[in-house]
Amino acid sequence: MKYPLATVFWRLVFSCFLFAPLCLGAAESVAVQDENQQRLDTIRYGTESEIAALIQTLKSERTGGIQTKSDEALDEALIRVTQNTRNQQILSGVLGFFADQDKKGLEERAIKAIEERDEEAHETVLSAIEYLGRVKSASALAPLKTLLEAEESSFMGAAFRALGRVASGGNAQDKDDIAAYLVDFYTQRTPPDQSRREIIQALGETGSKAGLSLLIELAGDNQERGALRMVALEGLSKIADSSGLDPILEALSSTDPNVRSTAVAALGPFSGQAVDEAILESFRDAYYRTRIGAASAAGTRQLSEAIPYLQYRAERDEVPAVRDEAIKSLGAIGNAQALGVLERLLEDPKQPIRSRIKAATMLLESDPSSYADKVIAQLDDAKKTHQTALYNGFLGALGEAKTGKLEDLARRFLDTGGIVEKSYALDMILRNELRSLAPDVRPLATEEKNTGLARKAQNILDHFGLN
Repeated sequence: MKYPLATVFWRLVFSCFLFAPLCLGAAESVAVQDENQQRLDTIRYGTESEIAALIQTLKSERTGGIQTKSDEALDEALIRVTQNTRNQQILSGVLGFFADQDKKGLEERAIKAIEERDEEAHETVLSAIEYLGRVKSASALAPLKTLLEAEESSFMGAAFRALGRVASGGNAQDKDDIAAYLVDFYTQRTPPDQSRREIIQALGETGSKAGLSLLIELAGDNQERGALRMVALEGLSKIADSSGLDPILEALSSTDPNVRSTAVAALGPFSGQAVDEAILESFRDAYYRTRIGAASAAGTRQLSEAIPYLQYRAERDEVPAVRDEAIKSLGAIGNAQALGVLERLLEDPKQPIRSRIKAATMLLESDPSSYADKVIAQLDDAKKTHQTALYNGFLGALGEAKTGKLEDLARRFLDTGGIVEKSYALDMILRNELRSLAPDVRPLATEEKNTGLARKAQNILDHFGLN
């Protein structure tokens, strides 16, 4: 049966309207598949510069925590490309990328780089050592020790650091064995000054009591170099054994302000009246790093008695870094009194922009459900008064928050926001599993003017199982 041309036309129009969502979804899927294939081709056949550029793009995309099946495929391709190449830029780039994510999979290639270091670029070997430490690879213990036995000075510092990190992820026996090895290396050989510092730092990383005697000796030696005493104090803090407390308290009276500041920060894991009094007294130190250390220790201890001191420093200290640490510690304490101080800082227009943003961040970390609306109110006020830096800071803090109360803000940004606001809205949707906003996300997946935004939106749809 034949139909008039007009009838055929309108039936086609109706069909397109009816199946538009399916057609659109298919277009999105094809576009993303094409881009994924292009990325795989870049890894397989690209130059070192092209692969480096892709890695930078992947770093930016994964900052928001988005992980998809296509990411896994890309990672597998990156692993494969490292197996047979000695290109320094490619190897160092991929090792660094995986290290930043604490992602395993390159241990065998990294160990090979150490064992065949004469045939590898110097930077590649350093990247391999760093990677093995970051992923705390137990299989790296023997190669790292072999490397240290060779005493190649250009690699020793990195190898000691990696050894400490590997120990921190091992069992109690491994921790003790590595600590004993480090103590022996320090006491029975004559390592250079820089290596001595790295050994003591690694000893603290192990968390083993087997290193306590050496750390206590160094921390309490007034004739020792300040830099070495500082890492010994930090090590005692990491091990947090009561036998290490006395040398830390004694170091508070050092004439070296850097030793004093390290000592007070090291008090965080310890308890007792003497510790509390030492922390509170250190808020009076003229050296700003000591005040930072006092604030840090108060936060670690959740020392409520320190709240008035922290408030004073947060509102009045002349050094921005001290104000930052005081605000951070108020958030760590997190009781009603501390959060009340932070709320006043947030809403006080006389406070520096930096302090108000930091206060917003800590409130949203401590109790996002209670304070999201207050931060949003300040965000809107900053926009009305054209305070761009303050607005962007509040925007960043909200983008990191975890609370369902951000749903209305995310919807508003998707409806009327600019590119930056839409990007933050997507962060909120992903972080808080705001699946009700999936229909609002879908149009962004076809955004032609901003491919980064489109990919971010499509990855969220994939994460929600709506691809």
